[in-house]
Amino acid sequence: MQASNSEITSFLTQRIAAGDFPSAVYLVAEKGSALLADALGNAVVEPQRIAATLDTIYDLASLTKPLITGLLCARRVEAGELTLDSSVSNYLPEFERTDKQAITIRQLLTHTSGLPAWRPLYILAEGERDRTVSAIAALEFEYPPGTRVVYSDLGFIVLGHLLERLTGKALVELAQTEIFAPLELKRTFFNPEAAMQTGIAACETGNAYERETCDSTGAGDYKKWREELIWGTVHDGNAYFLGGAAGHAGLFSTAPETLVLACQFVRSKTRLLKPETCELFRQNMTTGLDEARSFAWQLAETKDSAAGLDLPRESFGHSGFTGTSCWIDSVRERVFILLTNRTHARALPFANINSVRRRFHSLAVTALDNPTLSKEA
Repeated sequence: MQASNSEITSFLTQRIAAGDFPSAVYLVAEKGSALLADALGNAVVEPQRIAATLDTIYDLASLTKPLITGLLCARRVEAGELTLDSSVSNYLPEFERTDKQAITIRQLLTHTSGLPAWRPLYILAEGERDRTVSAIAALEFEYPPGTRVVYSDLGFIVLGHLLERLTGKALVELAQTEIFAPLELKRTFFNPEAAMQTGIAACETGNAYERETCDSTGAGDYKKWREELIWGTVHDGNAYFLGGAAGHAGLFSTAPETLVLACQFVRSKTRLLKPETCELFRQNMTTGLDEARSFAWQLAETKDSAAGLDLPRESFGHSGFTGTSCWIDSVRERVFILLTNRTHARALPFANINSVRRRFHSLAVTALDNPTLSKEA
């Protein structure tokens, strides 16, 4: 039976009052069961106030990377359709270039491909989705592949396109038939229906952050910026350009259904993978580099990780730009989910909430390790 935890609830309420985010939903689970959960603040502040609930749907942003793209790639590896150390160019001819043909699937999954972190593809591809892969392949490396970890949206966008080419199916269809339907998820999807808007946490008005970033790189003359409140459509500009579903962003879900997705990466709980495949998610594939990365996840052993000091070093997790995060301690079979909408109803700069995530994890571990501590029904 899940209950709120007074320490976690009090802490997050303080952070709402401090202006870090207007709402927060947390869920802490062990062995597949949600034990601690609460919903705080307002999922929507403007143009009306709508309180957050445990069923509020959040734009999970980059949690799309491991929960969808990583999971689909792992299924392809199991089936023998995808080989981690094969060249991306074996699957995408656009990468058959002198400088790009050696990039591997593993490097895309671990952010060691040499590709830049981000570029405005809605500008570089000149509004043509079919030109996306070519536009990325034409970019210059930021570093030699395999020598650094540089978190890259572009790498996972490539993986999304690779999955589509490999299967002949759109990413939305793959996610629906291989993940959402088998797990019986009802509030998890790409491109929510308009009728569901009031059940979704709102994001920022326009893409001010991306616009400011483009201004700093000399691409600020773009004429198609969104000016309206982003509420019920994907926040990320590249995902929006790609039709709302991409390998790096676009997933919407609730905390309880995010838990169902997270359990697919735990050996004893997965329904979509072979148990042995789950070892890939806690294996450090970037030993000796500046960040510890596994198959689509960051490891807690990474210096200054948002995991904090109270999660075991082999724990793995991910965050999303909109203010979401999910961390998994697969040894103790614990899942820590914190969903916020930090971009809503505030001006730039958005709050950096990694310290909030660390404190949340510490309080949650303490509560799990000390079940006699006060809990509020």
